[in-house]
Amino acid sequence: MTDARLLATRVPTSPLAQVLVLHGGASRRSGMRVSPAQLSVLRMIPIAKRVALAGRGRLAVFRLLNSVRGWDTHHTPVDDVGWALERLRERFDAALPTCLIGHSLGGRAALLAADQPDVRSVAALAPWVYPADGQRDLSGRRVLIVHGSQDRIADPARSAAVAHDLRRSADVGYIRVVGGKHAMLARHRSFDGFATDFATATLLGETADGPVAQVLDGQHWVEA
Repeated sequence: MTDARLLATRVPTSPLAQVLVLHGGASRRSGMRVSPAQLSVLRMIPIAKRVALAGRGRLAVFRLLNSVRGWDTHHTPVDDVGWALERLRERFDAALPTCLIGHSLGGRAALLAADQPDVRSVAALAPWVYPADGQRDLSGRRVLIVHGSQDRIADPARSAAVAHDLRRSADVGYIRVVGGKHAMLARHRSFDGFATDFATATLLGETADGPVAQVLDGQHWVEA
């Protein structure tokens, strides 16, 4: 049983694929529920809308509200992602190719849930990770990590190390956003745009340009 919630941004009649957008947000007290109005949740709305617009009626786009704030080790955001994917399989009567887009703790959840059979790609934005998070087999997945050089909350060096380790099994690219900070406000168009371009390219075969195109062409490390 979970208190997680799925919020639809765009639901076409016959989507070709789906995108699940995951929020971050540290806990304030044990068991505190996620509010739709908290900043870490609101921060993901523009990304979800941008992906939906770029999908042009071919992508189902949902935002996931986790069961509780932060990272509850008894029921983690990864468990909530699994629950959400099950609900979406039931809704569409199929396992649609999926891109997970997550910020901060949501970025970590996206990386740790990437071994779910539905997941084709992951865009982790300023992910808050542990070094061991890279010790995973993500064969067949494409992974993009986007991290600001001035992030003082989630260490870019950790996410770079995780990206390096994940390359043992997956196709992984890393975009370093010069001057970007954890909240993704000053360079939000870069963060939002990279995630959108990566999702539409990996799910729909859309042509990307700029740093995402470089990543898709096989460059592991790009600055923007």
